[in-house]
Amino acid sequence: MIDGRVLIVGVGGLGVPAALSLARFGVRTLGLVDPDPVDLSNLHRQVIYGISDIETPKVKAASRRLAEMNPGGAVEALVARLDESNAPALIARYDFVIDATDDPAAKFLINDVCVAAGRAFVYGGVLGMGGQAMTVIPGRTACLRCVFENPPDSAEIASCREAGIIGPVAGLIGEIQADEARRFVLGLEPRLAGGILTYDGTAAPRVRVTRVGPRRGCACGSHGRIGLGDATARN
Repeated sequence: MIDGRVLIVGVGGLGVPAALSLARFGVRTLGLVDPDPVDLSNLHRQVIYGISDIETPKVKAASRRLAEMNPGGAVEALVARLDESNAPALIARYDFVIDATDDPAAKFLINDVCVAAGRAFVYGGVLGMGGQAMTVIPGRTACLRCVFENPPDSAEIASCREAGIIGPVAGLIGEIQADEARRFVLGLEPRLAGGILTYDGTAAPRVRVTRVGPRRGCACGSHGRIGLGDATARN
């Protein structure tokens, strides 16, 4: 059993593979936050759910499966949308946070609350055949706003949702996020601390990790605390 507390925000395309992976690792406590019930359209890529789970809150259906996989662990389920009213108290209870949401505003909320609370987290995003992941350790690495500054506008969000996601790509990014969480709770350096991984599966699949430094003037205040040098990439 791995002694650690990991919060997963969103139990869908990213959150399901992340949760399954952490249960297999034997993480002692998993927190799940999601407001939605299981829908028929989820079943083809969110493999933790079955027909009998339709209309059941995702966090409750997932909790049952995770408890069977990791009987020595605990699953804390919250049927809710993460927002400004509940995020600070909830995030403060965990050692590490996995951003598995599909809402850009929620991603920036996770970033801002984790930075304020000093909680490490891993960002994840998927669009079509591509995906990204980046681990943020407040005070040591660039945060999400260092890289993206602000959430996309409504037109860009609508365009992204029309593009959709490919299940196996989400599974890959979710597994990577779980590995970052596992390494952190084990006291190891996450591989994506200070770097953003980009996966492109449109042709010959390619994975690139680009080192990113804190942005001068960002509210996270990490600029000047670390020296990452110029951005580099490896394929």
